[in-house]
Amino acid sequence: MQTPVSIGLIGTIEASIVAALAPRIERLGFHALWLNDIPGGDSLAGLRVAAASTSSLRLATGVIPLDRRPVDALDLSGLPADRLRLGIGSGRTAQSLALVGDGITALREATGAEIVVGALGPRMRRLGAERADGVLLNWLTPQAAAATTAELHDLAGARPVQSVLYVRTIVDPAARGQLEAEAERYEQVPAYAANFARLGIRAIDATIDDARALVAYDGTVDEVVVRAITPSGSLAEYEHLVETTAAWAEHGE
Repeated sequence: MQTPVSIGLIGTIEASIVAALAPRIERLGFHALWLNDIPGGDSLAGLRVAAASTSSLRLATGVIPLDRRPVDALDLSGLPADRLRLGIGSGRTAQSLALVGDGITALREATGAEIVVGALGPRMRRLGAERADGVLLNWLTPQAAAATTAELHDLAGARPVQSVLYVRTIVDPAARGQLEAEAERYEQVPAYAANFARLGIRAIDATIDDARALVAYDGTVDEVVVRAITPSGSLAEYEHLVETTAAWAEHGE
């Protein structure tokens, strides 16, 4: 694949797994390690662990909900700004554009790290195109990803804004149940349900389970984040997933 491929892990993953897995992800040539930020998991703490065991791997959060974790409460210590991408989102607030816009301003003053905006709708994508370094997309088929990326680049004009796409991925058939449950959960979220309806797809259509499905995203976005889903979340399963997806990305098999 020509498009950079990264690994995404759930934010509640154990620190010991991050410490063991991050050097392998770096060695295999992945573009970045992304940790999502959910209740019970601190993406920044996890990335500090990854930073300590790697030297060049990019580190990213996808995404920190600013209604729950305001910028002035974020601990950025121990994170190398030259390798860091701070993914931020609005969470559940009704004032989403204002909150994220203010968050971009505050982070620009606090750090030299890149800022990526989690965006589902067109207004948030426009904000990201105009003021952030990238936009993090979710649950898109290759066709929808290509169209959304073209729109984003048009909005950005001469600004170098990256389109990044999270794609839920399994390599073990035993993880099929977890993948389907994740897809069904998102289909119950009103905003995502409306987006799936607009696109005419099911959530499961925007997932990866073999090499061909991964390669189908090549050239559709500026970065593909393989959001790892395994049967039980063990280190051995994650190691198998990153080894397998590295081979898919390099050889298409």
